[in-house]
Amino acid sequence: MEEKNFRRALLLILVMCLVNLMVPAVSADFTTPVGEQGLTEDTTHLHDELHKYHKNIDVWFMLMLVAFLMLFIKKFEWGICLATLLVLAGSFITHTAILQFVFGEPWSQDLMILSVFCSITVVIAIGVFLGTVKMWQYFLAGILFAPAWVGIDWFMFVFLEGVVDPGGSMLVHMVAAYWGWGVILALREKRAFDEPMDTTTHSISFVWLASMLLFVLWPSFVTALLPADLVNWGMFTAYMAGLGSIISAYFMCILLQKKVDPLVYTYALLAGLVAIGSPLVSVDPWTALGIGLIAGAVSVFCFVKVHPWLCKKTGVLDVMGVHNLHGVPGILGGIFGAIFAAGMVNLISVVGVLILSLITGAITGLILKATRGDMSDSMMFSDNADFLGWKPEPVVTEDGKVVSSTKTSND
Repeated sequence: MEEKNFRRALLLILVMCLVNLMVPAVSADFTTPVGEQGLTEDTTHLHDELHKYHKNIDVWFMLMLVAFLMLFIKKFEWGICLATLLVLAGSFITHTAILQFVFGEPWSQDLMILSVFCSITVVIAIGVFLGTVKMWQYFLAGILFAPAWVGIDWFMFVFLEGVVDPGGSMLVHMVAAYWGWGVILALREKRAFDEPMDTTTHSISFVWLASMLLFVLWPSFVTALLPADLVNWGMFTAYMAGLGSIISAYFMCILLQKKVDPLVYTYALLAGLVAIGSPLVSVDPWTALGIGLIAGAVSVFCFVKVHPWLCKKTGVLDVMGVHNLHGVPGILGGIFGAIFAAGMVNLISVVGVLILSLITGAITGLILKATRGDMSDSMMFSDNADFLGWKPEPVVTEDGKVVSSTKTSND
């Protein structure tokens, strides 16, 4: 069954490649229009495109960094990187195709940025169920995610009127968390609880580096689609919110555990940046600092206290704790957006995004479960399942001797 599903997926990819070669390049102008009015009175469309070019690249960089943010399980590092690339390819291409061929959107920085926003959302989302599906299924998950994201985007900004979410507290972070939770609730993979998830100083250092670089780049992400005259304000509030969560996450770690859990802290320090996404340009920098202080403390509390309880009650494991960094701070962002800008419509959006994300995620989870076939314990959370040249850790015998293993997965 598994081999048949894999062959079908491979055949689908080949068909897609052939269709792409034969379909004429419709609506694909290769130059940026000049002489058109821009987003502000003193800019042209060309100015706007060039203004967004570097932000676009920054967001691509951030997407790759998300992989390193999840790279702490020492026997499962290459797999996380490959899963990130596969889900990126599936989601970006599908989302771009939908916007161009269904909605007639021309190629532009906005098209690219929206598609990479879609991809970064699902890259975050797979952190909920990483290691519990087969590698080729991440590509499938990306393809299935894109239309769901388009639908939720439509619900927020077309069906509802007046939703405020320029930095993606809801459309990116809430969707990532609860779409991922929809997947694990459908998969019901209880064996994830048995994974020790051993770490090393080296693997956690990757997480520190990724988190700190993401912090620096975050203003590019939240202001990528804003007109130039709002970009500076978005940068001010983003950094102030991030500084707030740096402070509160540290003190909450000390309060709850006496010392700092490096994984919890490196995630929770970003919570303020997640929560500021909705009220980004609707608050002043000092209010943003307060939002960050609240979000950082709440995120740590969720990691330490809520996460074990929630996973036990639901019977599923959120592998990377996406709910605690993206889900709850995303909800806070939507609520703060309601308080400072949009009112009731943002609260309706929060509820709707949560429900739609869970439903579409569950549908994807059922498809992944149906196509996964048998998956042995040795294939879960392991680079050995997919890579040549992977070296297992040395085995220590009962008498204390270390047996060095140099065998690869092909030996």
